[in-house]
Order: sequence, then structure tokens, then C-alpha cells
Amino acid sequence: MRKGLLVVVSAASGAGKSTLCRLLLQRRKNLKFSVSATTRLPRPGEKDGREYFFLSDAAFRAMRARGDLVEWARVHDHLYGTPKAFLSLMRARGKDVLLDLDVQGALAVKRRYPEAVLIFVRTPRFADLKKRLRSRLSETETQIRRRLKTARKELRLARRYDYQVINDRVPRALKQLDAILKTEAKLKETDHG
Repeated sequence: MRKGLLVVVSAASGAGKSTLCRLLLQRRKNLKFSVSATTRLPRPGEKDGREYFFLSDAAFRAMRARGDLVEWARVHDHLYGTPKAFLSLMRARGKDVLLDLDVQGALAVKRRYPEAVLIFVRTPRFADLKKRLRSRLSETETQIRRRLKTARKELRLARRYDYQVINDRVPRALKQLDAILKTEAKLKETDHG
């Protein structure tokens, strides 16, 4: 049995990454979602253990101190990290694991797991990203400006990813993501088959 793929998807806030990840998980039964831990508060509709493990600062720091995180980062005044137990278990069972991470986290995973497949989702134009963030109506103008500043940095780092997918239309972007995973799985089988 092949060891599962480690697939990391990143994007600037508002590029449609969460929607694409959700649809990709529905489409690919061998793909399991790695739930990250965070110290931020849940957004409406989010559930602990599904989108994130919502932790106190103290609980997060304890996990980090024990070495229970593959990576961690401070993003927009909150801590985020990837618990490593789930990744190891799923990959050992031959399951592909999808991580929804920011750029800092993705690059940290790539350093630790060079075989990880990094995919950056972007909008066709930066103006599209601004429009999407403002249409959410869930953040203040100050928060939006901060996210846009971060997005500019993330877009510069996107060239370090294995793939970039333009999300101009969800069905097209989803098809591209699916094709990337199929290609990577075949490459892995060829390398280890």
C-alpha cells in the first residue's frame, strides 16, 4: 500500500480556498481533511473539530511544547497549527491528507515533508480579491486592509508552490485541483510502485 499524499492548499483570504477544499473532499473519497488547531474564535457556522480545533492560548502552547504540531504560525493575532498525529495515521493507512494552511504553514510543512504537494489558489486579479473580502460582510475595514496587506506578501511567495490554480470559476478550478491530485498519485505510484 502506498503512503498517502500530503496536499497543502493555500490562498489569500477570499480566493475561494475553503469552498474548493470542501468540494474536493466530497469528490475524492480517499482524501481526508486535516483539521488545524487555532486560538481564534469560531465564525458563524463553524464547529469545533470540523473546521478547526478551537483552543485557548494555554492549550495551544501546551501542544506546541509537547511537539504535537507539525507546524504552527501566528497569523492576524491568532495562533494556528497542524496536529501531527492525524497526518501520520491517515498517511500510514494510504489515505491522502488535505491541509488548508496559510503560506507560512505550507512552507513549514514543505521543509519538514519535502514530498508534500503545495497548491496555491488565487483570483484572476487582485481587485477580485478585494471585492470578495468586502462582500463577506464579516470583517471590519481595518481587518480587510490587514488581510489585503497579507495577501500581497502571500502572492509573492506563491511562486514557491508546486502548482497555482486560478479560481475564476469554481468548477474549472475544482477540475484543475482534481487533475493535480490524480497526477501526483500516479507519480507516487511510479516512484514507489
